[in-house]
Amino acid sequence: MVNQRVEAINQEIHMSNRTEGYVTGVMDVISFDLEEIVLDTAAGLLRIKGSKLHVKSINLDKQRMEFEGNVNNMVYSDSKAMKRKNLMGRLFG
Repeated sequence: MVNQRVEAINQEIHMSNRTEGYVTGVMDVISFDLEEIVLDTAAGLLRIKGSKLHVKSINLDKQRMEFEGNVNNMVYSDSKAMKRKNLMGRLFG
């Protein structure tokens, strides 16, 4: 039997003046546009809403995403329901 050490992935959100910031613990970028960024994170699905949103950089190896724009709302939601909704939107949107 092989002993494997599983490290818990922490998540951190840092934002400055609601106009730029970063998120760690990012496992995948589900979708993004000028009004919404949806991330699959270690703490669940994170939706960032606002205007003129832009993903400045993404490094999934380091599990980090940097963003800028006008942030109005950040909320976690049910990942399965959100992924289904995004898939249907891509197929039929």
